[in-house]
Amino acid sequence: MEPTMTYVDILIQTIFWTSAACIVYAYVGYPVLVWCLARLVGRSGQPTAVDPAELPSLSLLIAAYNEEAVIRARLENALAMDYPPQKLEIVVASDGSSDNTAKIVDSFADRGIRLLDYRQRRGKMAVLNAAVPELKGEILLLSDANTDIDAAAPKKLARWFQDPAIGVVCGRLILVGRETGKNVDNLYWNYETCLKKCEGRLRGLLGANGAIYAMRKSLWDSIPAGTIVDDLVIPLRAKLQSGCEIIYDAEAQAREEISLNVRGEFRRRVRIGAGGYQSLGLLWRLLDPRRGWIAFTFFSHKILRWVGPFFLLAMLACNLWLFDRPSYRVLLLAQLGFYLLALLALLVPLPTRLLKPLLLSNMFIGMNAAFLVGFWRWLSGRQRGMWERTARRAEANGHAALDPGPPQMPRASWKTDEAGKGTR
Repeated sequence: MEPTMTYVDILIQTIFWTSAACIVYAYVGYPVLVWCLARLVGRSGQPTAVDPAELPSLSLLIAAYNEEAVIRARLENALAMDYPPQKLEIVVASDGSSDNTAKIVDSFADRGIRLLDYRQRRGKMAVLNAAVPELKGEILLLSDANTDIDAAAPKKLARWFQDPAIGVVCGRLILVGRETGKNVDNLYWNYETCLKKCEGRLRGLLGANGAIYAMRKSLWDSIPAGTIVDDLVIPLRAKLQSGCEIIYDAEAQAREEISLNVRGEFRRRVRIGAGGYQSLGLLWRLLDPRRGWIAFTFFSHKILRWVGPFFLLAMLACNLWLFDRPSYRVLLLAQLGFYLLALLALLVPLPTRLLKPLLLSNMFIGMNAAFLVGFWRWLSGRQRGMWERTARRAEANGHAALDPGPPQMPRASWKTDEAGKGTR
């Protein structure tokens, strides 16, 4: 027989079940709901092909910091893109690189690639703010130094801009294992990709993949230099300022290597979490219901996830308070068992068929733990806006220092001094 309920017990139970409901809705209910809504009321179809003569001018901008291991291959990939050469500009902005990155990029000058060499490291967002006004294209294509963009992707992204209501188009990122070079799209990434497709059909897409997205240059708004998650803030600030639509195009694809190392992945998620909490100060107006689907997706997909760690802590604390009740004792054991499974998946080698279910618990707990650490790093000011580059596969294979190529005739390249002034 359970003890008599007090008003405090009722309050604690309400907090417990509200927290549980929010967690279930954020990770299960919302994906099901947005999938149904996308099919019932979402827009579908692709834009018509554009005559090459009518394509907008496009500037590919790559921000790079100490990328000598991969930058040559990245530029060869960029030069292979299927886009009218007279309408394509390729620019690399070096953020205070101390290796051969700038030298390698400068060796491509006779092939039309422009270097913006910022001598003092200032962080990716500050570099983007400085570089964008220097670009000539109507459309900005933003990408990373370790990304390979499919040759047809720029045209697929550019075709959407026939519609003046569309301001940002996000492409599909395919993950490649750094250690293997093979496709490692996992359940979680496919889950997120499906959400992007559904949100895009509702015109409620949240941010972009930093590896591949395009936007109208006219919509660029200078973003605070310390911004951590630029590919979330830049598109959504454009949405706030202009009311433009953000589209997802699964046909415009890029590939990027990721670490299969647990520590590296956790560090990446901590950074994303810290950036999410930081972005609330810039994006809170998206929660206004008058903004339509974007308010719904922002609250359901982002806000509830960022609050998720606190829901889990609240559930654990409430369970401990209600421990004298047999039913809550069972729930507490279930919670602790779930956390134990996550730890087991991390520490104990198991057969694949047994490991996959455990990885789901590990993924969920790992994500929320990273968000909690990210919250602390944001609150304490320890998470910097400067990005810390992870090791590239080429470096892991012993090819960190790449030859900058054959000797080139001296030529002028655009440099900037510490004050940000241009010099030749």
